[in-house]
Amino acid sequence: MGNLAVRALRAVLVVVLVGTVFVQALMVWALASGNDPEDGSLPLTSMRVITVLGMVAVQGALFCVWRLVTMVRRGTVFSHAAFRYVDGVIGAIVAAALVWFAVTAVNAPGQREDPGVTVIMAGIGVAMLGVALVVLLLRMLLAQAVARDVEAARMQAELDQVI
Repeated sequence: MGNLAVRALRAVLVVVLVGTVFVQALMVWALASGNDPEDGSLPLTSMRVITVLGMVAVQGALFCVWRLVTMVRRGTVFSHAAFRYVDGVIGAIVAAALVWFAVTAVNAPGQREDPGVTVIMAGIGVAMLGVALVVLLLRMLLAQAVARDVEAARMQAELDQVI
């Protein structure tokens, strides 16, 4: 991964992190101040709590991706240490999908006249779980690459002994 790509990705990660912290701060402020009373059309308190939890999931994924980018830059991504961060990304995606299903459930009673919105929202949650499965597949590929790297190092050591 080139230096420009690493810097660009890190810039995007920082912007998204700042955005999620800003949204969390607004939601916590709205919850704590109570300045925005619910009018009954949508349960705002539960939606705000769900939003804060969703932002935590995104921040967890951001942290893990940051660490993986650091490992790529250092050339150490093909190691067992990378699995911890890939697992973190998978967990964050699954958590975000569960949070999305919670949003869908909270929003569903207001969609009685148009249940298609709830079905579409549920479909988005299933798609998010599909992304987690894709990352799991990529984790399996990483495991194969690490195993081959370890095997190549072992074979190189044996070759060095022979020579």
